[in-house]
Amino acid sequence: MIGFTWCRSLSLAEKTGCLAFLSAGFLGCSTIPQIATVPLALFLLACLAAPFLPRWSFFLPVISRGKQGATGIALTFDDGPFPASTPVLLELLAQYRLPATFFVIGRQAAAHPELIAAILAHGHTIGNHSFRHDNLLMLRSCRALEEDIRATQEVLAKLGIRPLLFRPPIGITSPRLQPALTSLGLQTLTFSCRIFDRGNRNVHNLASRVLRQLQPGDILLLHDNPPQDEKAKINWPQELHRLFARLSQADQVVPLATLIDQPVMISGEKQPD
Repeated sequence: MIGFTWCRSLSLAEKTGCLAFLSAGFLGCSTIPQIATVPLALFLLACLAAPFLPRWSFFLPVISRGKQGATGIALTFDDGPFPASTPVLLELLAQYRLPATFFVIGRQAAAHPELIAAILAHGHTIGNHSFRHDNLLMLRSCRALEEDIRATQEVLAKLGIRPLLFRPPIGITSPRLQPALTSLGLQTLTFSCRIFDRGNRNVHNLASRVLRQLQPGDILLLHDNPPQDEKAKINWPQELHRLFARLSQADQVVPLATLIDQPVMISGEKQPD
């Protein structure tokens, strides 16, 4: 165990921390020892900022875009499944023959196993998005963090799949995440394009906003949440129609596994209850 700990590659945070302390020690011996605090302060700022930068592999490796040279884009939907939104998405994706990956919440999957089956039956893939979508999950203990992610893995294992990718709630990471994911055989995947739709609470001009930002190689973050107000309930599927039609015409959308050149999940026999 000791050998493994020392042989694993250091994260960028660990390398930066070592450099900061070495620099501080060197500067402390200089003619202006007061500046020794500068590298430590910069390291602290990096640690405070990193959790909120979903594309930065600071605490652990993060997949946020397609492999180098990728020209397609991948559709991903967070937070479901829900009876009021997932079937709408599946129908529209089928209409335009677009593949997608659903990063599901464990308790939602447990409550609606028929929707997980429907997602798979339509040929889409599934990732782990935590059990309760706790926005403060990365502040929990290492044990609580691992138990939350493991709970979703166990729910999905009973439904015949094992996700290989974990998307943290709101894209926030922490130093505690990597040990939990390593023990569960998961990797972190975030996104490179989001439009801050606030879980489908802000769907006004959704299609136009996406198309203005979307670039080759992007992993697009959208949501599988039922809109709450009446206007959004009407606008959301209309905006998806517009978006999917344009993406279909441009032949841009590819499976996430193709974009990142690695599998998203493993299908297998259902585990017993």
